[in-house]
Amino acid sequence: MSTTVADLVVQALRQNGIETLYCLPGVQNDDFFDALYDHRDSLRPVQVRHEQAAGYMALGAALATGRPQAFCVVPGPGFLNATAALATAYAVGAPVLALVGEIPLPAIGKGLGLLHEIPDQLAILRGLTKQAERISGPGDAADVLRRAFGALHSGRPRPVGIEVPASVWKAPVAEPPESLAAAAIPAPAPDPADIERAAGLLAAAERPLIVVGGGARDHGAAITQLARQLTAPVVAFRNGQGVVPRDDPLSVGAPVGRELWRTADVVLALGTRLAMQQTQWGTDDDLRIVHIDIDAAELGRVTAPEVGIEADLAVALPALLTALGDHARDRPDWAGETARAEARLAQSYAERLAPQLGWLEAIRAELPADGIFVDELTQVGYVSRFAWSCTRPRTYLSTGYQGTLGWGFATALGAAHARPEVPVVSISGDGGALYTITELATAVRHSIALTAIVFTDNAFGNVRRFQIENYANRPIASDLTSPDFVRLAESFGARGMRAKTPDELRACLRESIRDPAPTVIEVPVGDFPSPWDFILMGKVRGA
Repeated sequence: MSTTVADLVVQALRQNGIETLYCLPGVQNDDFFDALYDHRDSLRPVQVRHEQAAGYMALGAALATGRPQAFCVVPGPGFLNATAALATAYAVGAPVLALVGEIPLPAIGKGLGLLHEIPDQLAILRGLTKQAERISGPGDAADVLRRAFGALHSGRPRPVGIEVPASVWKAPVAEPPESLAAAAIPAPAPDPADIERAAGLLAAAERPLIVVGGGARDHGAAITQLARQLTAPVVAFRNGQGVVPRDDPLSVGAPVGRELWRTADVVLALGTRLAMQQTQWGTDDDLRIVHIDIDAAELGRVTAPEVGIEADLAVALPALLTALGDHARDRPDWAGETARAEARLAQSYAERLAPQLGWLEAIRAELPADGIFVDELTQVGYVSRFAWSCTRPRTYLSTGYQGTLGWGFATALGAAHARPEVPVVSISGDGGALYTITELATAVRHSIALTAIVFTDNAFGNVRRFQIENYANRPIASDLTSPDFVRLAESFGARGMRAKTPDELRACLRESIRDPAPTVIEVPVGDFPSPWDFILMGKVRGA
């Protein structure tokens, strides 16, 4: 039996650690799925009901595990349906492989109006990934596949794309390679002189502050050690949550971080763009920044750091700790200022955001420490960015700067599929929920035990608030008619529940966690107090 390009792609997926393919089949990819048929035990297809869910499930699985994941869709509208998930994967640093079909090779660029044809699909794919290539035939297939998986496993985690024309899948490969496994390309080693300069700045600092982002998720132990050595508070906003456990006295949310930013003298940025802090909170000549990131493009993107180090944190952090050596010392005044800011902001949250906090506290009380919480663009979600008590990395999943409304249910479904040993809870409003709630069919079909909480207020609540407060009480196109989510869930064969108080929500969560099954909990709510004073915070430094 001859080997085809489709066989090579299946082989490459399996040899590079992909065990699940989130997918929606279609005619341009039929030859590929025929090749996949004989390998269903080692490369499991999980079929979804809309292409966006294929991308979101791969994204959720990648964020929850830290390992590369893959999805496969047809070209044109199928691919475009998945692009919001790709854009989000790019924003949050998720290693997702997009395997995208294409019209037959000889017709590309001819404008013949073939089924699913769009102009220059590959250019769109390249714009949403760190690398994308087309397999144009058996001659280049192995090299394209190796490069793609090499990029997926190397450097800054981001999505990678492979496009395969329909006419190429069944092309015979004359000399099949023995292996398509790709090795990771080592990140640049940090310059020892830069490490020494960074250590000198941090050792001399009186008010050091550490800011962590999604790139620090796998380095919590070293960062915690560094924070204690420097008595340096650690600030996380979205995907850096849990790098240092939130119950550690040195772990603070963004509003507290902003208060400390006001007087910090040295900031150590680890695996973060540091864009929000520099653009919103401001900088001045008295603030010295040490920035370590695997992506050199992030060093100096907003302002030039005093020391910029392109390196993998796995190498840079041990080197920095060694360079600091015996320079550990207590900074009691700084620790006291941190504790006072924490207490002051906690009191402010309690006074101004009690409704959102009540729901978050109910979820936190029932969700185990290793359970996964998936944020959404909803009022409870906004507050969770700074008030959720996250004690482990990869247990708080967020859209990052992309702010992708509607990502929550399907992304959480991917996380729950990839991590069946832990409970996964997603939250959304009734506006965002309806983007992908039809994937309840996928949850039931594949027995994925996700618990989805839907806060219903029959509005795009945040849009409506801005229209009322900022546009002279002229709300428009922000009111909604939503279904009965309990009955909707039950119509899919899932469990539907309703909770009207935080205590009732706790009872529902206990049941859904004790007896895992696809579950929707509807929570009717009214207007919430605005959280935005704690998110869009103005400058405390600079002009």
